[in-house]
Amino acid sequence: MDEPPVKHYFLQHEQMDFEIQLILGCCYYSEADTGEVLSAVDQIQEGDFESWYKAWLATAERVLGYAEQAAAGGNVVSAREAYLRAANYFASSISMIDGTKDPSRGIPTWKRHLACWEEFCARMDPPADAIQIPYDPAPMPGWFFKPDRSGGPHPTIIFNNGSDGPTAAMWNSGVAGALRRGYAALVFDGPGQNSMLWLHDVPFRHDWEKVITPVVDALLERKDVDPGRIALSGISQGGYWVLRALAFEHRIAAGIVDPGVMDVFEATKGKLPREMLDLLDSGDEKTFNDLMDQGLKMGGEAARQGILWRMKPYCTESYFDWMNKSRQYNASDVIKQIECPMFIADPEDEQFWPGQSQQVYDALECPKTIARFTREEGANWHCEPRARSLYDQRMLDWLASVMPAKK
Repeated sequence: MDEPPVKHYFLQHEQMDFEIQLILGCCYYSEADTGEVLSAVDQIQEGDFESWYKAWLATAERVLGYAEQAAAGGNVVSAREAYLRAANYFASSISMIDGTKDPSRGIPTWKRHLACWEEFCARMDPPADAIQIPYDPAPMPGWFFKPDRSGGPHPTIIFNNGSDGPTAAMWNSGVAGALRRGYAALVFDGPGQNSMLWLHDVPFRHDWEKVITPVVDALLERKDVDPGRIALSGISQGGYWVLRALAFEHRIAAGIVDPGVMDVFEATKGKLPREMLDLLDSGDEKTFNDLMDQGLKMGGEAARQGILWRMKPYCTESYFDWMNKSRQYNASDVIKQIECPMFIADPEDEQFWPGQSQQVYDALECPKTIARFTREEGANWHCEPRARSLYDQRMLDWLASVMPAKK
């Protein structure tokens, strides 16, 4: 059966259109509001990164005003919800900052996102605990959400972000659904993510067990965490990091990947001609970088923006270095070491790592479940942007079968 052509709902610019679908999907858990999203989209010019930044920034500032007004009036719920939406919109504004006339606005705008996120966390009931997870060269910030005031010990899910998702996005990517079902949740900024990138210039690393082990250590120091019921969930590129970490960290009771990512480099490799792959193999960095520069000039600002955004978390300005580093992100040599039960999401029309969820499922030797998400359900595309409620239902119902919220 032939694949249908890519459908653009709002804009012809593929990444912009996908980002809008992601933001709309946040409405289910009150991290966006439909009217606010559509109003912002009306202000965006096709493929124009500056208009993208300004539209979402204006929306964020307006909603921040709602939050501050509600907070001043002592209206905790209204303030909490508006701070969450503002955090989301501030983060959305900088997702294409490298294509704007002034990329230096990225860090101060990201800081405004973080401030709104922290205001939201402080107004949770019970409030989320801000924690510092030991890591060199800088502690990893985390936020621990409790499902109730009982004191636990709670079954807990670690939600591992992807390559470029803002901290606030983790609310819609599992935290809200987990809390509703009685699980505690931990989100954190790992190397190359959010504060670790924007404030400390700490890059990604392929050996993610060096990240998750200190996260688990920090959880096990808490009396409100059940040490025998800790799960690890990864979204987007987190679908690789979780596999890598679970191959070495065996104190985790269950693993979740959305989608399964066996080989991160495949998302880039498929776009390179054979000549460029040969240059990578030969180690000719200068020629490779020169040809990349020439190609990106021909491809226009849109192509350059996308590459710069993907390179940023690797903390390098060399295309050659970025691609060689990303080649290390391959779980095939260690995946059979995973012991805990695994849930693998497999969305139809996966545009970054097509077919890899099935590869992961086939390679695993532990108890495993693969869950299909289809076009007919409105649950296709990378990380099911328009169907997070359906995703949470399937994933969290599976988790209840292997790591119940109630003993």
